[in-house]
Amino acid sequence: MTDFPISEIRSRFPALERRVNGNQAIFFDGPGGSQSPQSVGDAVKHYLLHQNANVGMSFATSKETDDLIDETMRACADLLGCEDYREIVFGQNMTSLTIQLASALSRTWKSGDEIVVTRSDHDANVRPWVLAAQWSGATVRWIDIDTDDCTHRVESVESSIGESTVLVAIGAASNFSGTINDVRGICDKAHSVGAEVFVDAVHYAPHSLIDVKEMGCDYLACSSYKFFGTHQGILWGRYDRLAELPVAKLRVSTEEVPFRWMTGTQGHESMAGTLAAIEHLEWLGRTVSGKDISRREALTEAFSAIEKYESELCWKMIGGLIDIGVKIWGITDSSKKEHRAPTVSFTHHSMSAEEIGSALAENGIFAWAGNFYALELSETLGLEPDGALRVGLLHYNTAEEVDRFLEVLAEILQ
Repeated sequence: MTDFPISEIRSRFPALERRVNGNQAIFFDGPGGSQSPQSVGDAVKHYLLHQNANVGMSFATSKETDDLIDETMRACADLLGCEDYREIVFGQNMTSLTIQLASALSRTWKSGDEIVVTRSDHDANVRPWVLAAQWSGATVRWIDIDTDDCTHRVESVESSIGESTVLVAIGAASNFSGTINDVRGICDKAHSVGAEVFVDAVHYAPHSLIDVKEMGCDYLACSSYKFFGTHQGILWGRYDRLAELPVAKLRVSTEEVPFRWMTGTQGHESMAGTLAAIEHLEWLGRTVSGKDISRREALTEAFSAIEKYESELCWKMIGGLIDIGVKIWGITDSSKKEHRAPTVSFTHHSMSAEEIGSALAENGIFAWAGNFYALELSETLGLEPDGALRVGLLHYNTAEEVDRFLEVLAEILQ
């Protein structure tokens, strides 16, 4: 395997050339949405200017749109590790798809059923299930966290999932603390009592290889704008469930899976961008492996290299932040590095998160302040209403950017 091709990667992302107040911009805002390579913008532009059409007709642009949908589904199936591309559903975003799925599932639940959610998740993987419980008369139970490192409390997992559980909703990785959760363990526990599992993989998707079979889940959702693509929601579900659940749709809509879930005219240009984003990751996998391999094999190689590269940057950043004296919310023990995504949230007694973020922005460093819609976690940690300052690393960031960030932050907080 060759060295990580960071210079070549960065050359593919035009946004990284941006300057702010004379400084090279540093994009540490990836957890809120990544930058996109030139190829993604080109794919969106080409579709809109040369192929824009609705589906199902015999003329050229309509056929090309049908082909685009088919190929993007196949690429997403390879990305998520599922064998049947018809298990891929597209939508406006992950939140909309989750609400749609929650609505359908709620029609199969009843009073006495229990839905399990966590205190660590983005509200898009909490509120839809709370609403679904209200609609169906089910009860909501909560998995609590250990405030020391933002991991799930084992005893809370054990006590929350029981014989009345019908669904457990869990995030693969926290968009606030960066904690990577034990999805397989949760799935095994849930399935032992006959419950289903929904996984929010939005924050996990740009950092690690997804394998729905290995995870053992029943449903999984992500969004391509987090892995260098467009604002496109992606839902995977077991084919039998996608076929039988009572999804809300128009009378004229097909019963064919997955299209019975895809309401209205879809954002075909976003699919073009999603496909191009996956092709970017394929390119990386073939580049680092030096081999002409299948798409899934290339994605496996890409994420293996990404994990190693990003982890080194992440722990360099964590070490520097500890030296500066900020409070990091999440895992800081390097012996547990496999349980942490390269996303770090912190606070400092001298300034609010918003004030720190504004000062960084003046220096061309882009980072988010707030609760990042992980409201339950922010409340549990006692951080509302200010939240924390979050910095997120992606495969196009560099050690030099981490150094500059730490230098500027130290000056801000001195």
